[in-house]
Amino acid sequence: MKLWKWMMMGLLVTVAALAGCRSNPVMNVDDAAISLQNEPSIEQVEKAIIRAGASLGWNIKKLAPGKMEGRLMLRSHVAVVDITYDTKSYSIEYKDSTNLDYDGTNIHSNYNGWVQNLNRNIQQELMML
Repeated sequence: MKLWKWMMMGLLVTVAALAGCRSNPVMNVDDAAISLQNEPSIEQVEKAIIRAGASLGWNIKKLAPGKMEGRLMLRSHVAVVDITYDTKSYSIEYKDSTNLDYDGTNIHSNYNGWVQNLNRNIQQELMML
C-alpha cells in the first residue's frame, strides 16, 4: 500500500514538472500601428513605451533614436527585447533570454505572455496621448 502511494506521488510530480515546461514559437510584434487622431511626436512615443514597460517591471533603456532595449527579470528568468519605433508604428523583437529554454524557434510560453502584456500596455499608453 505504501509503495503504491509513493508511485502515485512520483507520477504526479513528473506530470506537474512536464506541464510547467510548455514552449511555443517566439512571439514578436511587427509594425504595430500607432493610430491616433493627431500624430504623436517621437518623444511622446518614447515616453509611452517607457511608462508601459515600467508599469510591468520592464527596464527600458534608449539605445539610439527610434531604438530601445527592454529587459524583464523575474526570479531566475530574464527576457530581453529590442523595441524599434517611430511616430507611425513600433515593433518588439526577441533579443535574448536566460532560463526560458529558447531553442532558436521556441521559448517558454511565459515569454509570449510578457510580450503580449507589454504590447497591450504600450497601446494603452499611446491611447492616452
